[in-house]
Formats: sequence, structure tokens, C-alpha cells
Amino acid sequence: MLNPDMVREATRLTRAGQLVEATALLQRMLRGDGGPAATRGNAAPVERARLEPPTLELKANVVEETESGPSSQATPAKRHNRLAPFGGMKDLSGFGMPSPVGRTPMSKADIAPGGTRFVSATFTNAAGSRTYKLFIPSRVDGGPRPLIVMLHGCTQSPDDFAAGTRMNFLADERNCFVVYPEQPRGANPAKCWNWFRTGDQQGSSGEPSLIAGITRKIMRERPIDPKRVYVAGLSAGGAAAAIMGATHPDLYAAVGIHSGLACGAASDLPSALAAMRHGSAGPIGTAGASVPTIVFHGDRDTTVHPSNAELILRGPGEAAASPRTKTLRGRVPEGHAYTRTVLTDEGGLGTSEHWSVHGAGHAWSGGSPAGSYTDPRGPDATREMLRFFFEHSLALRGE
Repeated sequence: MLNPDMVREATRLTRAGQLVEATALLQRMLRGDGGPAATRGNAAPVERARLEPPTLELKANVVEETESGPSSQATPAKRHNRLAPFGGMKDLSGFGMPSPVGRTPMSKADIAPGGTRFVSATFTNAAGSRTYKLFIPSRVDGGPRPLIVMLHGCTQSPDDFAAGTRMNFLADERNCFVVYPEQPRGANPAKCWNWFRTGDQQGSSGEPSLIAGITRKIMRERPIDPKRVYVAGLSAGGAAAAIMGATHPDLYAAVGIHSGLACGAASDLPSALAAMRHGSAGPIGTAGASVPTIVFHGDRDTTVHPSNAELILRGPGEAAASPRTKTLRGRVPEGHAYTRTVLTDEGGLGTSEHWSVHGAGHAWSGGSPAGSYTDPRGPDATREMLRFFFEHSLALRGE
């Protein structure tokens, strides 16, 4: 429960520039410690994020499939008692995640396949300026092609995110472009997208206008199919992707969210911490209701509570509509089991998917050890997101 006195003290510390102390105080509040407010010099220490294991490329085998009639979505995963200290969401404190140790430095071969290009550029509008990197596939034929917008997590860079997800390699197979907008430290000390600020939850201003502006710039400059533009992200980037789906349903044909939160899940620092720990208790956005959405989330995620995955897909009125669901259960060989829940419309088209990866934490499922915050033992989120994306287009939605 939020303690008004502690929230006021945290606000005072934040305005005074004491972000470390403010964050430590809010962490104590969410743990139920209502003691004296933290002051400079005696703030509680913050545990460093744990290194996730390296990643192997494995294929998942479906071991069970069930289908049901109209019903609501699955019950949220069991809650865990402890929140790992921010991990990929240190945008709330100014902390940066420690760089994983023992990881081999990235090379060009880790980021993009040979014969392709990965180029840097900048976009500027009234909200500011952002650099980005664009992946250009090796083939130049085939007419207008899809575009994937990838939003990195906290402390990550376009190169790191591309290497960890291996999106460029799969995009070259599917002959599509990928753009990676980059959040600078000047906008957030930990390079996180500011998903929890109301000014960055509006389509025509703030960070959403920058991300949409980059998207439209690529569409003008490259042979992009305007009906097949998609957005995906991890952690804070996943929350930003949810915002993009909610605020720009006419631009993005589908959304991919990994370990993120719903649009509108928070409006300030205290509510962001509460949403990360327990899931949002207030009104949320409509990304899952209006735009086809695929969600991956580990059910042992102690950074962003797994119940947030359910909230992303639960749009207004969706419970009353009781969409048809199909549940498939499987396991990656020598890896994680998973439950995949597919929601379909009256015509049988999958409108959303929820992949709950059992035993997984706060990391990209099935990524590469060349990048940070990947999990070797989960199903391949990159391949499944692309498969889901290419099942949807704005033309199918009648826009």
C-alpha cells in the first residue's frame, strides 16, 4: 500500500536530484517498511541485477493442445514475494543495470548477417531528436517489404538489442527492414523509454511522436509496405511498444511485447513501481483491444510482475466479449516449458497470443548470448513474433 508521507518525501528527494535516495525509499515502502524516510547517506542499498544464463538456439516442441469455447483469459500467474531491484526498468531511479560479466564482446557478425547493412541516422521533431539504426536486408527485389520497429530495454543499445534478439538475421530471411530507435542517457539516465510518464503516453507528443516519426521517415525513404509495419520491445521498450499500439493503431498492424506493461499502467514514479511489483490497479490502455498483440513473459519475472502480461491483452469490454481461446503447452528440449494461449475472433483469426514461459525471468526468450538479458531455455520469441506479425496487416483490419 502506498504511504502518503513516504511518497511526499520521495517526491521531495526526486526534485532535489537525490534519485538514489528517492528510489530506495519507495522500495522500502513497497516492501511494507513504513519506517522513517531515507535521507542522503543512509538509503537502503540496491541489489545488483543477476546475470541471466547464456542462450542456445533451440526449437520448442508442442506437447499438449487444448481448445475451449468462449471464455476469459487464463488466470494470472502466481505472484512472487520479492521484486528484483529494477533489473531492466531502472529508468525509475537513474540506476543503470550492470553490464553482464563474462560475455564475449559483440562483433559485427553477431549483429547482422553478411551482405546486409546496418546504418545510423537521426530524426528530429518538436519533441526532440533521436538517433536510430536501420537494418537493410540483402535482397533488393520483391517490391514493398515489411518494417519492424524494435524498442530496446534499459541500458541497452541498438547493437546490443539486435545481437540479443537476432532480429536482423530472421529479418534477412524474411526480406524485411528493421529499425532500432535509440533512447539517449539525456532522456533517461539508464537509457529507458519513459513509459510511466503521462507526457510520453500521448501519440502526438513526447517519445511516441519520435518513434512514430522515425517509423514514417523510414516508410518514406525505403520500399516499405504501409500495411505491414510492426512494433516490438523488451521491458521498458515493451511498455513503449504497448503505448505505440494504443496511440497509433493506424500505423502499426501488430505489436510484440516482451516482459513489458500495458499502456497507461502507470502515470508517475510510485504507480510505476506498484505496477511493476503487482500489476496495474488503475485504468489501462487499449493496445491489446485494438491492435493484434503477442506477449512473452516469464512467470518467474521478479522485475515486472507476470500479471502485467494479462493486463496488456485485457482491453475494455474484452471480458464481456469472451473470445474463443486455444491453449497449447510445450517445452523447449532441455529448456523451459511454456503455455501459449491464443485468442481468436469470430472468424477464427488469432487476435492475440500470450506466451507464459515457465521458470523464466526478465530476459528475451530464446535470444543470443552475444546480447544482454537473454534466456537460452525459452521458445524463440523473435521467430514467433515475426510469424505472428506476418499473419496480420492493416488491410485485414479494414483500415
